[in-house]
Amino acid sequence: MHWTTALDKIREVVGPSGWLDDEAELKPYLTEWRKILQGYCRMLVRPANTEQTAKVVAICHQAGIPITPQGGNTGMVGGAVPKDGILLCTSRMRTIRELDVDNSTITVEAGTLLAEVQDAARENGLLFPLSLASEGSCNIGGNIATNAGGNNTIRYGNMRELVLGLEIVLPDGQVWNGLRQLRKCNTGYDLKHLFIGSEGTLGIITAAVLALTPEPRARFTAMATANNWLDLQKLYNIINARLSGAVVAFEVFPHLGMEITIRHINNTNSPFDQPYPFYALIEAVDYGDDAAIRGNLETALGEALEANIITDAVLAVSTQQADNLWRIRETLPQAQSLEADVIKHDISVPVSKIPQYAEQATDLAKETIPACRVLPFGHMGDGNLHFNLLMPEKLDREQYLAYYTEVNRVLHDLAVNMGGSFSAEHGVGLVKCEEMQRYRSTVEMNLMARVKSAIDPANGMNPGKIFGPEKVLSN
Repeated sequence: MHWTTALDKIREVVGPSGWLDDEAELKPYLTEWRKILQGYCRMLVRPANTEQTAKVVAICHQAGIPITPQGGNTGMVGGAVPKDGILLCTSRMRTIRELDVDNSTITVEAGTLLAEVQDAARENGLLFPLSLASEGSCNIGGNIATNAGGNNTIRYGNMRELVLGLEIVLPDGQVWNGLRQLRKCNTGYDLKHLFIGSEGTLGIITAAVLALTPEPRARFTAMATANNWLDLQKLYNIINARLSGAVVAFEVFPHLGMEITIRHINNTNSPFDQPYPFYALIEAVDYGDDAAIRGNLETALGEALEANIITDAVLAVSTQQADNLWRIRETLPQAQSLEADVIKHDISVPVSKIPQYAEQATDLAKETIPACRVLPFGHMGDGNLHFNLLMPEKLDREQYLAYYTEVNRVLHDLAVNMGGSFSAEHGVGLVKCEEMQRYRSTVEMNLMARVKSAIDPANGMNPGKIFGPEKVLSN
């Protein structure tokens, strides 16, 4: 089938409101959040439901048209940037199909916003615990396809731990209905895990069953200050020991993060009277005895103060104060982009090696890009740092981005040599394909390529992502 004929058939399937091909209207969909990569497609297609999605995929399969799936387009590695073919956006598929309070599950379509799932759960006295800065714009399908992490991983895990079942349109247009609401189902391969984190390379997620938890009775939020990375780790160990099982988040950032956030984001203020080298944002939740949780948090902070591990601390006494503390952390990524061009990283190492990594990586970054401003922040409690570098004033954007490959290599080598990963929660996409080839063994790459070839032998689903332009499959 000729592509022109196929595209006409797709227009018929989705109707007038289900496609765009005007160059100006397509433009926002063809670049990614960082505004570095620019893509191209013949048409944006927005199916209204699973049936339309399956028909569109079947037409593309027959005509050999590649498909790039896209959710909220909030990714950081170019996984939703098309190179040709069609861009299939799930934004019209936003129905909450079922919320089963007694089973603590919610079944939603892929285009549902993360914030909408959170709100629906909350209205029924439940919690969907995934928490991201982009929750007002990211879609559940994209969260699943990238195995999103976020702030609450310490207690609740990544997206993979929150998904019970999936509905998938396969590369040939068949639909696999795996929307099981079961927490135990031991019947062979657990196929949903193939698609979680696959970045749209194996099929299109159209719906999901998500696990909910009871909403906590109370939350306790604190911010503490420290002089160095090692003391931040010591504080985490104390907090974890005193509040094991109650700790939801342990987020860290240096003073540069506080400084630029206050400068660029309205209604953000430091809770401290003076600057400190490092800050830790701590949150614990209560499902039983809130007095005990608050007491344990106060005891832990007091113990750290007495041991000179931290230099100051504040414990929020109201929801508004807690929200104000979180606002600093959640708007920090926006503030850094307003402050300067940024070379971003998303590394993970064992929690025990965070201080060693942060100190050595800072030295390496400054050796590679003299005068760069180092801004490591993020999820220390699960070993994930966004080790970002702000452009020096003496360089222009082109000069600065020329360092991208070199500085990536030294920072990623360091993480991997410490038993870590070059991608913790952002995925691989287009941006990190070379790193996949460098840091993953031939055996591992071949295993993944065989899975890809078995499910998508025509390589029509998000080609070029994860594996690069050509799949690697050695004999």
